[in-house]
Formats: sequence, C-alpha cells, structure tokens
Amino acid sequence: MSGNSPIGPILMLAGLAMLIVGALAWTGVLSWFGRLPGDVRVERPGFSLYAPIASMIVVSLALSGLVALVRWFGKG
Repeated sequence: MSGNSPIGPILMLAGLAMLIVGALAWTGVLSWFGRLPGDVRVERPGFSLYAPIASMIVVSLALSGLVALVRWFGKG
C-alpha cells in the first residue's frame, strides 16, 4: 500500500463533518430537522410510522451540492 492514498484525508474530513453535525444537533441548532412540512408522522394505537421525506430531500440536496463542489475543486 502506497503512502499517497487519498483515503486518509477523506476519512479525516468525514470525521470532522460528523463532529460538527453532532455538535450542532447536541446544542439544539438542528432541532427543526425531522419536523419539516412534508415529514410524514402517523401514530395509531399499536402502530406508528415516521417517514422524514422532506428532511431526506434536504440531506440529499446538501450532499449532492457538496459532492459537486468537491469534484469541481478536485479538477484543478
């Protein structure tokens, strides 16, 4: 295995991103996440369903934008 593997910096950035998101969730800054209009919540006796559709669309858009930025800056 060569010493020039790009996996190290990628793992460090992923860890840093998880640390930041975890800190934001812990402090309550992300309390709106999961309660967006479009997140489906059904509660009945003996049954509950939660489908965070709008929240996952937000996550998908954010990750798609991040990947596009990384690819754009990576070409230089």
